[in-house]
Amino acid sequence: MKISREKWSSNFSEWFDWVISQAEIYDYGRYPVKGSGVWMPYGFKIRQNVTNLIRKLLDDTGHEEVLFPLLIPEGLLKKEGEHIKGFEKEVFWVTHGGEEELEEKFALRPTSEVAITLMESLWIKGYTQLPRKFYQIVSVFRYETKATRPMIRVRELTTFKEAHTVHETFEDAAKQVDEAVEIYSRFFDILGIPYLISRRPEWDKFAGAEYTIALDTIMPDGRALQIGTAHHLGQHFTKAMDYKVQRADGSHVHPHQTSYGISDRVIATLISINGDDHGPILPPVVAPFEAVIIPIPGKTDEDTEKINRYAGEIESTLKTNGIRVTLDASEDKTPGEKYYIWELKGVPIRIEVGTRELNAGTVFLKRRDTLEGKAVKKDDLIKEFRNLEDQISADLRKRAWEQFRERVKRFQNLDEAKKFLDNRGGIAEVPWCGQDSCGLKIEEEVQARVLGAPLKPEPSGNCVVCGKPSTNILRIAKTY
Repeated sequence: MKISREKWSSNFSEWFDWVISQAEIYDYGRYPVKGSGVWMPYGFKIRQNVTNLIRKLLDDTGHEEVLFPLLIPEGLLKKEGEHIKGFEKEVFWVTHGGEEELEEKFALRPTSEVAITLMESLWIKGYTQLPRKFYQIVSVFRYETKATRPMIRVRELTTFKEAHTVHETFEDAAKQVDEAVEIYSRFFDILGIPYLISRRPEWDKFAGAEYTIALDTIMPDGRALQIGTAHHLGQHFTKAMDYKVQRADGSHVHPHQTSYGISDRVIATLISINGDDHGPILPPVVAPFEAVIIPIPGKTDEDTEKINRYAGEIESTLKTNGIRVTLDASEDKTPGEKYYIWELKGVPIRIEVGTRELNAGTVFLKRRDTLEGKAVKKDDLIKEFRNLEDQISADLRKRAWEQFRERVKRFQNLDEAKKFLDNRGGIAEVPWCGQDSCGLKIEEEVQARVLGAPLKPEPSGNCVVCGKPSTNILRIAKTY
C-alpha cells in the first residue's frame, strides 16, 4: 500500500514542528530561553532508549561513564589557545554569584576536552594505566547565532554524548578513532539511519584536532546533517597543560587523546528519516511502545466488557514476554481517533481487538510503516509479533538506505553540482585535487558546505577547480 508523502518531503520543516509538538515529543519555542526545548514524557522515553543503546555499545567496548561539573573556569578553558579560539564566540559565561561579581568567570560547558584532560593528569600517571576511555551524557551550551531549529541547531544540547580517551602513542589514538567510527556505524545501523563517513577538510576540523572524521546523513528536505564526529586530538591538550605519563623505559611523554560525540540530532534524524504524512515511524528497538492495543467496542456493553478483558489478556501476554506495550482503553475517543494519535506517535505495531478477534481467538496486527495488517492466532502472538518487528526493522533500514543512495550524486563540473544542491538534492560529490585552496573555492562557488572526502581515496577525473588529476572526491551539501 502506497502512502502519501507530500507533507513529509515537500514541507519537512512544518512537518517536523508538527510532529514533535502534536506527538508530545519535544516542546520547543515556548520555554522562555531561545534555542532551548523541553523533552516531554513520550519524547524522553525515546531519548532514554537511544541513550541506553549508545551506553551499551560504549560499555561493551571498555568505556567508563563519568560525570563532570557543568562549570569550567575561564583560566582552565583558555589553557589550550587554538581550542578556545574555535569556541570563543559560542561560550556562555557565568559572571556573578548572587549579587557579587566573580573573581574568575565560569564557562557553561561548550565541550569538555580541557576539563577532562585536567582530571586525567591527576588520575593517570603511567603506561600501565593506558588506554583509558571515558564518556558522559550531559548538556553542553553553545551561543548559536544562526537560526535555531529544535534538536538540530540549539543553544543547549541536552543529549550530548562525549567520549574522551587517552593513549601512549599517536597510532594507538588513531586506532581509537577507528573504533569510535565503528561504534557509531553500529549505532546508526541498529537505528536504521543511513550515513556517509568523511574526513573533514583541514579548515573545518574540530578546534585543536589533528583530524576529524564525521558521519553525515540526509534529511527529507535534502539538507545534510552531521550526526556524529570523532577527533584525533594528538598532544594538543596534554602539551597545553604540560601533562605527561611515564613510559615503559622510564621516559615521560605527553599522551595522545581522542574525543567523539553525538547529540540530540540523532533523535531528530530518528524521527524524520522514516516519516510519512501520518507522522514518524519509529524503529521497534527504541520506540517507547513497540505496540499499542486498541479495543473495538462491541454492540452491547456486555460485549465491550468482554473485548476489554480480552485486550487486557493480550497486554499481559506481551508484557510477560518483555514487550513494551500500552493498552488504550480510554472511553472518550473512537477507535479512529486512537489510530490517528498512535500513528502520529510512530508506534511500530497496532493491535486491534474486537468482536471478530474475541470469537476467533485471534488478534489483528497492523504495521505502522505500510499500514498493512493481518490476523494471527492468540497462541502464535509472540512468535508472529517478533517476526513482524524484525520485518519492519529490516524494511525501514532498506528503505532509508535506498532513499539515501538516490540522493548522493557524482558530478564532473561545479555547475551541475550547484544546480543539484540548489534544488536540495542531497549530497554532491566532485573530483578534487586535494589542495585546500581548491576545496575552499568549491565551497565558495556552490555556496554550500564541504563535508570532506572518503577515508579511502576515490580518484575520479580531474579537479573541478584547477583541472589537475583528482586524488579523491569532495562531498558538498546544503546543511543546517
